[in-house]
Amino acid sequence: MIDLFPQVSFKMQVTDIGNKEEGKVWHRKPAPGKGILVTVVRSGHQAKTVRFLHVAFDTTGDSFLAGDHHGNIYVFDISRNRFRLVQKTGQACTALAFNLRRTTEFLVALADYSIKCFDKDTKQLVSWMRGHEGAVSSVSVHSSGRYAITTSSDTAQLWDLDTFQRKRKLNIRQSVGIQRVFFLPLSNTILSCFSDDSIFAWESDTLFCKYQLPVPEHGPRIYYKAFAVTRDGKSLAAGGRSNLLHLWCLDSKQLIRVIQMPAKVRTVRQLEFLPDSFDGGASQTLGVLSQDGVMRFINIHTCKLLFHIGSHDDAITTVTVGPYGRHVVAIMDNGSINVYSVQSLTQEYNKPPPPRVAVVSGSEGEWDISNLKVKVRSEVVQRPAKTSGRRTQTKVLRPPVGSTAEDKENELPAGLNKKRLVALLKAFGEYPTKYRMFVWRSLLCLPENHAAYSSLTDKGLHSAYLTLHDKYPIKSHKLQRGLQRVLSALAHWADIFGETEYLPLVAFPFVKLFQNNPLLCFEVVATVIVNWCQHWFEYFPNPPLNILSMAENVLAHHDKELLQHLVDCGITSQLYVWPLLETLFSEVLTRDEWLGLFDNVFSNHPSFLLMACVAYITCCRAPLLLCSQKQDFEYFFHHRNNLDMGAMMKEAYRLMSSTPADIHPRAILCDFTPLTRGQYPVFNHYPEFIVEYQSRERDKIRQQELEYLKERQAVSELRADCVRRQAEEEAYYAQQEMLQQAEEQRRQILAQEEDKLTQQRTKLEAMKRELKVKDLKLLDAARRRFLKHQQDLRASQIQRLDQEISRKMNLREQETAAAVQDLEVRQMELEAQRKLFEQQLMKEQERVGREVEEEVEMRMRRAEREEVGYRELIHNTEENLQALEESLAEACQLGLESAWQTEVEERLDRVDSEQEGKRQRLADLHTETLEQEEKLLNTMKDIEGKKWDEVMSARARLQEQRPPFTSADTDDQRLMRIRSPCSTRGLPLRPSAITTVNGATNTTAANTAIAAIGQEFPTTTPSRQEGTNMVCLNSQSPSESTSTNFSLDRGRAQLDSRERELMRDIRGLRQKLAARAREASSVSSQSVQSLSSL
Repeated sequence: MIDLFPQVSFKMQVTDIGNKEEGKVWHRKPAPGKGILVTVVRSGHQAKTVRFLHVAFDTTGDSFLAGDHHGNIYVFDISRNRFRLVQKTGQACTALAFNLRRTTEFLVALADYSIKCFDKDTKQLVSWMRGHEGAVSSVSVHSSGRYAITTSSDTAQLWDLDTFQRKRKLNIRQSVGIQRVFFLPLSNTILSCFSDDSIFAWESDTLFCKYQLPVPEHGPRIYYKAFAVTRDGKSLAAGGRSNLLHLWCLDSKQLIRVIQMPAKVRTVRQLEFLPDSFDGGASQTLGVLSQDGVMRFINIHTCKLLFHIGSHDDAITTVTVGPYGRHVVAIMDNGSINVYSVQSLTQEYNKPPPPRVAVVSGSEGEWDISNLKVKVRSEVVQRPAKTSGRRTQTKVLRPPVGSTAEDKENELPAGLNKKRLVALLKAFGEYPTKYRMFVWRSLLCLPENHAAYSSLTDKGLHSAYLTLHDKYPIKSHKLQRGLQRVLSALAHWADIFGETEYLPLVAFPFVKLFQNNPLLCFEVVATVIVNWCQHWFEYFPNPPLNILSMAENVLAHHDKELLQHLVDCGITSQLYVWPLLETLFSEVLTRDEWLGLFDNVFSNHPSFLLMACVAYITCCRAPLLLCSQKQDFEYFFHHRNNLDMGAMMKEAYRLMSSTPADIHPRAILCDFTPLTRGQYPVFNHYPEFIVEYQSRERDKIRQQELEYLKERQAVSELRADCVRRQAEEEAYYAQQEMLQQAEEQRRQILAQEEDKLTQQRTKLEAMKRELKVKDLKLLDAARRRFLKHQQDLRASQIQRLDQEISRKMNLREQETAAAVQDLEVRQMELEAQRKLFEQQLMKEQERVGREVEEEVEMRMRRAEREEVGYRELIHNTEENLQALEESLAEACQLGLESAWQTEVEERLDRVDSEQEGKRQRLADLHTETLEQEEKLLNTMKDIEGKKWDEVMSARARLQEQRPPFTSADTDDQRLMRIRSPCSTRGLPLRPSAITTVNGATNTTAANTAIAAIGQEFPTTTPSRQEGTNMVCLNSQSPSESTSTNFSLDRGRAQLDSRERELMRDIRGLRQKLAARAREASSVSSQSVQSLSSL
């Protein structure tokens, strides 16, 4: 299969750091044009490879941290070609990040869910942060370095890096996991991405939700896993389990593009934007790491595949891009680290961005995601062999046929035109800041000779600049090293630059401007020296008098008065022109003013620099005319002054155009000549003999200094040797004296020790005797304690047995008490039932009695009016009937009670005899129960007797109160006799037993009431006789038989059969009494009818 996009192929340089704590990253400098600078591996014991896990760049992009599986943290410095071990954590790291405020500190997330902060210089632990319950997957540091966010699968936590305290914690539901939470660059916004594809933006200070990106409703779901943000924080790229990439605009909060990767990409594992120096933070190149371990770099605007790193055989696990896009560090599948040079991978470095104006058409409401989808085209991006600018996809306008040679000279690389640039410069006064470096590179036609520059830097630091920091101290070590490197390269290029004292002043502004690209810095300085410093070194080591005289001639032509004032004050051109030239205006102008000045200098003839010096002097004419002292002039031309740069530039252009040709510097200075490609030109425009003589003299002086230092060192060694010998002799004698004194002291000490030893032996013998006595006492005490222990054990066993016996006795007593309580409860229940039933019977008797009495009284009053003539007859009949009924009832009742009592006693005897064996265990309890039963039986008998006596006494009182020989009394007596047997004895009474005087009807209200009484009690009484016992007021209390039956239930069947026989006898007697009552009633009715007929 043919690869559709290029990849650099070469032999890799492999460095095995092993167990080294420091060393070189590579042993031979990588050749220009190679993509991979070096491959770093770490072999452990038994030749096993220790895998690297995570990598993090610092703010400069020249060094990075790397953590391996054993918990070792290394710092790799690419610019210095050094690595060193800075920390051993003892456990694998899960995330790394530098502290942006304190550049020597870094954060490490470990496998125990903690985050530690270390100092890479001192190797000390700064702080230890805990709070996560899961592995920390990422650490994001705010651009100010004040805060950091650590993210795990279940929570995200905000930390204050000044106090290392947790400020806030983001908790979520378990169903929605966190993918990533990070700070947006150059803002106070926190972006949180969740597993449901929702993305929220928060204010970092107040944690207020600023906005939420809308989840696309159309198209397939991506399941976001990877995210990347441009350096300006305006664009967000997101990818996941799909070959689609979503490109969001964070300013408009809308999805602006959907990029479809090739079909071989199924899952996006990581996204990284590749920064560019001239894109203003709006990165155009996006790196996409897919599941096959290949990272493809695409242009998000043209959607073309640019290049890729990694392969199927050498897969990439994770990638980290430097902050300035110069290097890419990849951790491979085998655990090694590959360091890539982006400049070697692509020649499109620092290309100006395409036009940013785009028109997006569509409705303002709903928008379809399908309209935003763009396919990535697998086209080969053609790169020029040796060009520094990117090739833009624009249509180049061909010049007309009659184009002149001047137009060809004005054409610059990358399609720029010098005339148009100058016109733009005159219109705006300066070039755009974003494109200034690109324009300068085009104007100066820098060749970018990597090999030639590497050959110069490989020679190391020049001897003339080893002590540069002593003469020119600079706070920034990086800037100091960059200045030393550029000056050394210039000194190796031409010997005079090692002897020129003002060269650091000339090169410093460019070193500060191009501190991240030393090659461009060297070529810019070399171009300035070759073109704008022409004839500067002809009078070396003196200032360029010829150049200064040209500037003085121009000043004399345009401002004679000012020149005359300077001459009168004794001020020469070496004092008012040379300070401006040797520092290139860096001392008298601000950064922006200096950049604007050199925009014009680089866009014009080399003589423009001299005209700028004269323009500066003429624009400062008023303060210069006021100065008269030399110190004032020196101060004026070495410090910043209030100056209108626009007026100065106009004056410079006026001088360029109005200066006569005979005194114009253009006549002497050559036109602009760029540096040659491949190799730098030979620079020999200086008096070589003077330079050689100075170099020889300097070498001679250096050699003499070395010899002097050697002699001085030898003398110092001899002096030190003498002092040492003298000290040794003095030490020897002092030691001998000390030995004698020590010997005497030792003898005295030995004598004292012998005395002490004798005393100690005596004490020891006494102590031994005491110890033996104590041992014997202890043995005796132990024996006694053992005996006491045995006695205690036996006593405790006896106590346990007693407790067991008492427990069993208590248990039996409780069981017995429970049985007694059950019996008592049952007796109480039966007693309560009996009393309740008696109350119900009494209430019913009272009610029926009242009804009957009322009816009787009413009937009696009626009978008094109707039955006056026949009361005597009825009275006689009733007396006979009453006597008969009473005799029969008494006979029946007495027979029934005697038989019942006899039967009960027989049953009690039988039951007692059958349960004699059971009553032996509970003899006392059963005896008490029998006594209570006997008392209850006697009580019930007494109660029944009292009730019978009360009934008989009440009947006697009624008979005494009745008037003699009256029909009403006869009728009342008859009715009471009828009511008494029925209500008290429970005998049935037929409705035909009583008839009314009226012949039309056979029943009256009184008959109905009496019949109701007779029907109610017979219906209830038989049911009780069939179930248990018959309840009647004339009989004994049912509690006796009931309690007996409850406690003695073995003879229940025999009692029931005897009871049924007694009930049949009672029914027979009742039927006989009813028949006799009917016969009597029929006789009385006949008599009444006969009387009524009469």
